[in-house]
This record gives sequence, structure tokens and C-alpha cells, in this order.
Amino acid sequence: MDNYTELPDLALIQLTKEGDQFAFSHIYERYWGMLFIHARKILGNEDEAKDIVQNLFFSLYTNINNIDFKTTLSSYLYRSVKNMVLDHIKHQKIVDRYLESFSNFSDQGELVTDQEVRRKELEKIIEQGIDELPGKMKEVFLLSRRENMSHKEIAEKLGITQHTIKSQIGNAIRILRNKIGACLMLF
Repeated sequence: MDNYTELPDLALIQLTKEGDQFAFSHIYERYWGMLFIHARKILGNEDEAKDIVQNLFFSLYTNINNIDFKTTLSSYLYRSVKNMVLDHIKHQKIVDRYLESFSNFSDQGELVTDQEVRRKELEKIIEQGIDELPGKMKEVFLLSRRENMSHKEIAEKLGITQHTIKSQIGNAIRILRNKIGACLMLF
């Protein structure tokens, strides 16, 4: 066949179904530009529009024997492009939602991780501060805070007055507060 430009769409489809690649090339040339402009107008993105139109023609070529054209070829192609564009937009929204969700999770995870690191650093500073307390003060403080002993119980155990216990714990807390306060400034 020499002059494909004069053939109607249905004849080009029939020739393509019979294996005439030139007929399909003419369908491609006849509709590619209009479909591209239509897709680009909806999407606002040239590369995405090109991809959609290319995918449409690939699908048309590979499935042409299974397609029963009940409308004109132009109607079929425009409807197909519209559907592909809408599917692309829907998919893009899902991707965007996923990326936003992942970003929020990532940010939250980073925050949790950062808080965990700070908590561990603070614990380390407190432990170091407790270790640096003078001997008797450290012993009184640990009995009070870790063993949950009352001032009276500690006084009986160590053989010192409750007033001394209260004073030792107060001094220990003041020393630790100063140490922690200085370190918190660094955070």
C-alpha cells in the first residue's frame, strides 16, 4: 500500500491487524501529537505526557487484535489517554501520600531517636555525678533513691541522725543539679 494518508482509521486498523507495520506507523503519526498535547494540558508535565502517550501506543500495538472498536479510533484513543492520565494522577497522589507519611514517620523516628540519645546521655551524667559524690553522701543518697529507704531506716542502718541524712540528701541533690544544669546547657 502506497498512500496510507488517504485511508480511514478502520482500514489502517485492519491492515495493522494483518501485520502491516506501516499502517500502524501512520496511526501513530496521525494521533501522537494531538494525544500528547491533550495529556500535557491535563498533567502540565511534558515528560509524563510523553510517557503516557507512548504507553498507550505500545498497548494499542500489542493488543490491537483483541480490541473491538465500537467507536471511532480517535474516540478510543482520547478516552484511553484520559483514563491513563487519571490513573497516573491517582497513582501520583498515592505516592505523594506515602512519601509524606514516610517523611512524617522518619521525622518522628528521628525525634524519638534524638530524645532517646539525650535521655541516655542524661542518665550517664547523673550516674557519673553520683559516682563523684563523697563516700558517705553517695551511700546515703543511693539508699534513699535506689533502695527507697526512709530517712529513719537509713539513720538506723548507718547509725547517724535523721537530720544528717536529710542534710546529706539535700547536698547530694544540689551537687547533682549543678552538674546536670551545666550539662543541659550543652544540649
